Amino acid sequence: MTIDLAELRSLPISEKLRIVEALWDDISASEEPIVLQPWQRDEAHRRSQEMKAAPSIAIDRDELWRRVNG
Repeated sequence: MTIDLAELRSLPISEKLRIVEALWDDISASEEPIVLQPWQRDEAHRRSQEMKAAPSIAIDRDELWRRVNG
């Protein structure tokens, strides 16, 4: 499969985010293990700690789309 990156770049942000969301949903449904680089693991840990320290900073999917569609 060939993906036309120029075509993806020309899409509006809202459509790009819909594609990213679909990809994340597909990745999360996969049984294939996800191998993280050390810096990715560190960043995930940092963000997890940030969320635990201030849970009010989180937004749900509906709020995300309200902000995207503005």
